Amino acid sequence: MNPRLRDAALRWIADDPDPDTRAELQRVLADAMAGGPDDELAARMAGMLRFGTAGLRGPVRAGPAGMNVAVVRRATAGLAAWLARDGARGTVVVGRDARHGSAAFAVAAADVLAGAGFAVRTLPGPLPTPVLAFAVRELGAVAGVQITASHNPPADNGYKVYLADGAQLAPPSDTEIEAAIAAAPAAVSVPTGGDVSEVDVTGPYLDRVARLPRGSARTLRIALTPMHGVGGATAVHALARAGFTDVHVVASQAAPDPDFPTVAFPNPEEPGATDALLALAAEVGADLAVALDPDADRCALGIPGPQGWRMLTGDETGVLLGDHLLRTGSYDDPLVATTVVSSSMLGSIAAAHGARFAETLTGFKWIVRGGPGLVYGYEEALGYCVDPATVNDKDGIAAATVACDLAATLRASGQGVQDRLDELAAAHGVHLTRGISVRMEPGPRDAAVARLRDSPPPGWAVTFPAPDVLVLRREGERLVIRPSGTEPKLKAYLEVVEHGDRARAQERLDALAALVAELL
Repeated sequence: MNPRLRDAALRWIADDPDPDTRAELQRVLADAMAGGPDDELAARMAGMLRFGTAGLRGPVRAGPAGMNVAVVRRATAGLAAWLARDGARGTVVVGRDARHGSAAFAVAAADVLAGAGFAVRTLPGPLPTPVLAFAVRELGAVAGVQITASHNPPADNGYKVYLADGAQLAPPSDTEIEAAIAAAPAAVSVPTGGDVSEVDVTGPYLDRVARLPRGSARTLRIALTPMHGVGGATAVHALARAGFTDVHVVASQAAPDPDFPTVAFPNPEEPGATDALLALAAEVGADLAVALDPDADRCALGIPGPQGWRMLTGDETGVLLGDHLLRTGSYDDPLVATTVVSSSMLGSIAAAHGARFAETLTGFKWIVRGGPGLVYGYEEALGYCVDPATVNDKDGIAAATVACDLAATLRASGQGVQDRLDELAAAHGVHLTRGISVRMEPGPRDAAVARLRDSPPPGWAVTFPAPDVLVLRREGERLVIRPSGTEPKLKAYLEVVEHGDRARAQERLDALAALVAELL
């Protein structure tokens, strides 16, 4: 076998403080040294996990390319060094979900931060990510760490960082922290131990969410699934405090389970993931269905219709919540924001309500930094920030509570959610969106983006909000092309706006999709 690969594995084993992952990597190394293929060992030793969107994410396994105690120790050592670069120390909050390894990783992060001189406050047990984001500002912390892989496959885990403003990392902080991690000592040499205590902010968080509804109607039957994640109990309590007590939870998906046994992929966007929820909604005669992702920072809504239950798209929910907040709230020069790949209808809705509108790059690290006076932001991937003054990130539980307020208010007037969607389409035009992905390795993918940037298709006005993001527009149509930040894919986001009937809009969208598929 490759001697450099063998030596790198031996060094990592020597520096790993966790006996379980030491033994795991020793077995993989022994298999390779006995003449077996070294692909598995090479994958585990293929460099440290990159400190990308908000932090780390990867498979739970031994070695630098996995999520394990050694990687978490070094990542936290780098984060601590970066936080203390001016010599100051403060409070850091640590939370976790219920995935494989989360408890041990949270302990490892807390111990390293305490060893670096920070006052560490840990949340009690597995809790939703929005509770951690809330805790950072509620406790005046300098940062927060949530151990979670959100809606990734069951084999994964992750490490998400919030700064003092309660928002996800944004450049250049992420690259600076990654450099500090690279300079950190071996995991076994990282100091640990110090001021660690438990704090529970669930009560204040629930109280804040309970104050979000603006209407007085509370008659609403809700079907809900936390999708084997950690949001179920917190969501039910939040809805109850807000006055929504008729809640039916999918029994098979109610308890946290790191194996996610009833879903192929624990993401409400995935086909089939919400089948059990919609079946329950039909069975109990619900008015609204709510699916949370496993760490409850995102939510999806389902509604009944003439052809049965259906899940709303992220854009449909996004414009519904934005319109409802602007329609019912009292703001001083409010700003609403969404991303360049989400529906443009929110801009038209904002103008109708006299609000400002911002269009940002993808990701909540950009949405919540869209400008002063932000009262609402969303992204088409089921993320909604309905209360940025409290949780400066997406919050599926708060969004679900606002959605229930909207649905109950409409129900009290004899209407349904689809009626409001039709009303918005009549006022602002039918906005249809669709995503197309083409699997491409990074080299060919980046070359394709460069070709499109240098020679865009004729007849489109082209802008570049980022070097690798192309936005093409023509009358009533928009096309955004960008490489995926997490997968070897080239992604295209289509939008058609038709001030006429939905059938005509669908025809135009289908034609645009065929054109884009050929182009890509």
